[in-house]
Amino acid sequence: MQLVNVPVGFTFKTYIQQMNKIFLAIIFVLIFTSANAQTNNSFADSIRIKYHIPELAYAVISSDSVFEIQALGFQRINTKFKATLSDRFRIGSNTKTVTSYIAALLVKQGKIKWETKFLDLYPELKIKSNPAYYNFTLQDFLTFRANLVGWSYGNDAPSKKEIKGNAQQQRYNFVLWILQQQPDTVKKTVYRSNASYVAAGLMLEKVTGKDYETLVHELGKELDIDFDFGQPNYRDRNQSWGHDDNLTPEKPASNYKLNWLSSAGNINVSLPGYIKFIQLQLKGLLGKSNIFSAEEFNFMHYGLPEFSFGWKTYTDETNNLKYSFHEGNPGTFLSRIYICKNTNRAFIFFANVQSDDAAEGLTILFNELSKEGNYTLR
Repeated sequence: MQLVNVPVGFTFKTYIQQMNKIFLAIIFVLIFTSANAQTNNSFADSIRIKYHIPELAYAVISSDSVFEIQALGFQRINTKFKATLSDRFRIGSNTKTVTSYIAALLVKQGKIKWETKFLDLYPELKIKSNPAYYNFTLQDFLTFRANLVGWSYGNDAPSKKEIKGNAQQQRYNFVLWILQQQPDTVKKTVYRSNASYVAAGLMLEKVTGKDYETLVHELGKELDIDFDFGQPNYRDRNQSWGHDDNLTPEKPASNYKLNWLSSAGNINVSLPGYIKFIQLQLKGLLGKSNIFSAEEFNFMHYGLPEFSFGWKTYTDETNNLKYSFHEGNPGTFLSRIYICKNTNRAFIFFANVQSDDAAEGLTILFNELSKEGNYTLR
């Protein structure tokens, strides 16, 4: 048996005193964290009510801890269906963070390069495409450097009659239609068009031989995250319902335009599930990933000005902290993600309504939760 070296003068009484100190420190942490969470919970619910958010779910996390996680309110307005942590939210453009991560994995595996051109994978479309689009690459699409025409689910054209086939064929025909349009001619750094991510998704489908939905589900299986697509209440009416800016609940349906935008903005997921994905990002930025280096994660988050691979850069002017940020607003839901590698903190907000009021409420809640001194205990 190996003997433990005991310091000179160390007695059983000393041991008890030290253990008491540790025990008191633990109790302090638990009391502090509990009181802090209760205060934030009350404040968050007051924001939810004041800013007309039927259901609000949020979390404050580090790379390896969840400091606070809450689901407040109701799954549908004017009902008694209370919010639960298993509720799913459509995360809109935060889907782009998932698409970019899948792309990075495939680049790492050598299945595609950032410099791969779209029309090298789909040469049959070149003759029908605007020459302005001939040389755009996977990186151009994922970082919004391709000046494709802006497009979202509110656009009238193209019509459903023009875009036929199964989900994958519809995306193919949709991108063909996009490539025939005139490019955005306003000179700027980034061109925020959902169509860029649809094109990127098609490139990933081509090099893997799998549709985008399968790629997402495979990633989810690997990370133990249950990703799905479309309105949460379409598969399960007992799930969270989205609401428009008039607080009208969105009835269960499959929105074909959002299906076209699958790789740009149609994932739904629970808050506990998405926490795992954001913790993965934080770990990577802090050099704790065994998949990518810290340099590779930093390139994905901050490698280009304004917008990198699924992530914008947001700087809090009150403390000069830099965040990776993205907002998803697919019409009836709202999601916001803030990741700060310097403090090892991330803030996730889900709401089942898209409105100016809700956006303002989430901003106020973030400002409160991210104040210096909140969640300082590790």
